[in-house]
Amino acid sequence: MKEVREIIRFWEARRRQPLALATLVAARGSSYRRPGARMLISAGGESAGGISAGCIEDDVIVCAREVLRSGAPRLMTFDTRLRFGCAGTIDIFVERVRDELMAELRNSLCQRQGCRLETVLHGTARGTCITTGIEAGSDTFLQTIEPALQLILIGDSSDTDALRAHAELLGWDVVQMNAAPVPPEMLDHRTAVVLATHNFGRDCAALRELLPAGLKYLGLIGSRRRRDDLLFDVMHHRVNCHSRLFAPAGLHLGAESPEEIALSIAAEIQSVFAHGTGEQLRNRRAPIHQPAVQTFACAKSPA
Repeated sequence: MKEVREIIRFWEARRRQPLALATLVAARGSSYRRPGARMLISAGGESAGGISAGCIEDDVIVCAREVLRSGAPRLMTFDTRLRFGCAGTIDIFVERVRDELMAELRNSLCQRQGCRLETVLHGTARGTCITTGIEAGSDTFLQTIEPALQLILIGDSSDTDALRAHAELLGWDVVQMNAAPVPPEMLDHRTAVVLATHNFGRDCAALRELLPAGLKYLGLIGSRRRRDDLLFDVMHHRVNCHSRLFAPAGLHLGAESPEEIALSIAAEIQSVFAHGTGEQLRNRRAPIHQPAVQTFACAKSPA
C-alpha cells in the first residue's frame, strides 16, 4: 500500500504529463516481487514504485519510454535464471496510463475503499482499468487494492511514540487518542487498535467499547496479570467479545526498549493482516510468498 501511495504522489506531481505504468502480471518460480507490483515511469526516466530488487528496472524504463513514444502497450518477459541467477521467469506489462484511472484509484483509497484493477494483456482492449469483476480471464490480470492499514493508538507514552514511528515507516495511517471512545465509523476491516494508556480505568473503558466491535486486531500493552484483571472487569460487565484480543501485544523478539517492543507489535499486526505465520523463514517449508489468503488473481501465462 505504501508503494501505491508513492505512485499516486508521483502522478499528482506530473499530472497531464505522459506516464507509463509497468505491472508485474505473472511470476513463475522464484521472484523477488509477486504479481501486482507496479512502477510508474515518466518520459524522462524518473519513476516511483518497483517491480524487482532493482535488477530489471532500467530495462523496464527503456521499454516504458518507447511505449510513451509509440502509444502501444508491450508485454515483457524476463528469464531471471539466465541473467540474474534467480530461479524464475516474470512477465511485465507496460502501458501508457490514463489520468482517469489514477484519479479513480486515488479517490477510492482516500475514502478507505478497496477497488479491483483489471489489466487486459492482449487484444484491442489492452490496458488497466477499475472493474467490478471478481474472476480473471485467460488474458487478464486481476488485483485487489486494499486501503492502507489504519492503526489507532490509545494512549500517549514512549510506547506509542515508538509504535507510531514504525507504523509511519510502513505507510500505515496512524490516529492517536488519549482515551476511548473511538468513533465507530473509524473501525473498518483494515483497522488495528493498540491500548497503551497505562491507566487501568481507561483501559477498562476502552476494552468494554472495543471488544464487541469485531476488530481483526485489538492489542493491549502490559503483563498477563494486568490483562487478566482487566478481563475480569470486562466479564463482570457482560461485554460481548467479537474482536481478536492480543494481550500482551507483540511477538516474542526478546524486546526490552520501547522501540523493540514497538517492532514486535508492528510485526504482529503485519502478520495478522497479511496472513503471515510469524515463523522464521529458514524453517518455513512452503514458498515465502504464499499467504493463507491471496488478494490477487494471476492470469494464465501468455504463450
